[in-house]
Amino acid sequence: MKKSILILLAIVISTGAFAQFGIKVGASSNNFKLDEVTSGSSVIAAAGEANWGFHGGVFYRFSLLGIIIQPEVLFATSENTLKIDDGTTADQIVSQKYNKLDIPVMLGLKLGPIRIMAGPAATIMLSSDTDLSDVEGLYKSATFGYQAGLGFDLGKITVDARYESGLSNFGTEATIGGETLVLDGRSNAIVLSLGFMF
Repeated sequence: MKKSILILLAIVISTGAFAQFGIKVGASSNNFKLDEVTSGSSVIAAAGEANWGFHGGVFYRFSLLGIIIQPEVLFATSENTLKIDDGTTADQIVSQKYNKLDIPVMLGLKLGPIRIMAGPAATIMLSSDTDLSDVEGLYKSATFGYQAGLGFDLGKITVDARYESGLSNFGTEATIGGETLVLDGRSNAIVLSLGFMF
């Protein structure tokens, strides 16, 4: 038993010797997908436009024998646009902006300066603002998805390009103008980051 504990302790110490703290900033191109829903005489759908958001935060990288575990905590902003067709006037485009906390936990392999990374990602909604009036319950407080992509390390500088996709809906239903609508909306994004390891 004592031998097993000593071996485990040695592994932890060894892992700690290859641990690095870092900061990162970047931008993401967000593509919001929403099945069409009908509210009264209006049809609401995603506008189909990609919108840019920004993020910044910290990460902690554990490396052992070429295997990487990298949890991250990032404050992020994003924006979606909806198209509303009431059948009488030109389509109305409304904006939805929100602030969130992204928490990906990446697992990967390091091949020289190149990293291959993938892992689950949780999103916690902090605040949102929409041009729509009389809206309730448009977003869930938390959603889950995944990220996957490639990274490149040049000394202490890190560069990452990832694809992010939601596995759960942003929301299951929303009340707009007193009418409850069933939603099926997910968000996909291309995430680009630049970081520095200490």
